[in-house]
Amino acid sequence: MDEAVIKHYRRLLREGFQYCGSLETPSIYLDSVGEKIQLCGHTSYNYVHVYLNIAEGKISEVKYLCNCDPTTNVVVEFFCALVDKKSLAEVEALTPASFSEALGSTGEELLQKSTRMLELFKRGLARFFNPPA
Repeated sequence: MDEAVIKHYRRLLREGFQYCGSLETPSIYLDSVGEKIQLCGHTSYNYVHVYLNIAEGKISEVKYLCNCDPTTNVVVEFFCALVDKKSLAEVEALTPASFSEALGSTGEELLQKSTRMLELFKRGLARFFNPPA
């Protein structure tokens, strides 16, 4: 884990995880286990759940629950911060570099996990726009 991620994780521990929690009836529900996207560790106890409400083409509310390693916690928290109150077009334009810039880190682990987080989001967004019949 690189220094920038350690710094941000320590800040989250001190100040709290702003986006931690769940939403009762989200517009989009993301489940890393159900999607088989390896975001955190290799045990059956690790997971990421992200809850997003969409209103008027924007993410109006975002929360998450996870049981993961510190890097994944930082990635998920930053994902929520990057998407909160943004239009879906703005969120679709996010790249792993968006996370690197926000965190001030170019660590390989951060890039891999942010890539997977964005893939998880894109799958959820596809279901939102094309719900199963």
